[in-house]
Amino acid sequence: MQQPVRWGVLGASDFARRHMARAIHMAEGADLTALATSDPAKASGFLAFAPNMRLHDSYDALLADSGIDAIYIPLPNHLHVEWTRKCLEAGKHVLCEKPIAMRADQIDGLIASRDASGLLAAEAYMIVHHPQWQHARALFEAGEIGNLVRVDGAFSYDNRSDRDNIRNRAETGGGGIPDIGVYTFGSARFVTGEEPTEILSTAITWENNVDVWAHVTAQFPSFHYAAVNSMRMSPWQEMVFQGDRGIMRLSAPFNAGNFGEAQVHLHSADNNVQTWRWPGVNQYVLQVEAFGRALRGHEEYLCPLEFSKGTQRMIDMVFDHAAAK
Repeated sequence: MQQPVRWGVLGASDFARRHMARAIHMAEGADLTALATSDPAKASGFLAFAPNMRLHDSYDALLADSGIDAIYIPLPNHLHVEWTRKCLEAGKHVLCEKPIAMRADQIDGLIASRDASGLLAAEAYMIVHHPQWQHARALFEAGEIGNLVRVDGAFSYDNRSDRDNIRNRAETGGGGIPDIGVYTFGSARFVTGEEPTEILSTAITWENNVDVWAHVTAQFPSFHYAAVNSMRMSPWQEMVFQGDRGIMRLSAPFNAGNFGEAQVHLHSADNNVQTWRWPGVNQYVLQVEAFGRALRGHEEYLCPLEFSKGTQRMIDMVFDHAAAK
């Protein structure tokens, strides 16, 4: 029997405490071994469910821990490239929160570091590990909606009252598109396997140099794309793939289990509807388990850095289009 992957968490973020650290603790073949934080108060929230964790008072100390195989990075966005590279240089596999970089060309250096080290480095893009999205891609590839004509996406929440949130701060790489545009953009790419050829329009509302509302339209080789992402709207999320013979709609596509139940609805041209449901699936646990299998060489990882670069390239195209107007 193989030993579990020994994980360290680089920073005691609230998201790590509520979701990813718990997922590592729950995942098969994983052991939540250590945490780096200089704040004992933040560490207590992790020790409540993983009391045997080692605590390090600096990030460098965690990287130097010989009892760690892989590191999860939940740091603010602008630190992701630097610490992903440092983890690889320290001989650790690394799973970094999205977006892993602020521009697509920054990912080239991470790919080079990954390849030179022989280690696994990836962005924590959990939705591709959820059976909802894997089933959606299988339905699409089987031609269940015919020729794809249009993709519509929406992902919104409201954090206007939390001004200190890193998503509301430009200096930490904040903004709605870096935070949740990765999902509306990347999921369309995941299902279809296509890349955008042109950004047709951008309408973006800015607050303190951070995008808080955005409507984007784009042309892909075989379909038209439109999506809204906002940090100033009532919470909502949905993805719709419309073909010439049917429609595929995904409910709770990004925060399955928190926003609602993950479902795929397939509407045929004769108004027949088939529905698939996945109650109780923890996509964060699935992500950790898939990462562990991939680093052992048992399977290919569904979200390699090359995929993340494609999504970041689309984000770059959107911001470049907006800046040129």
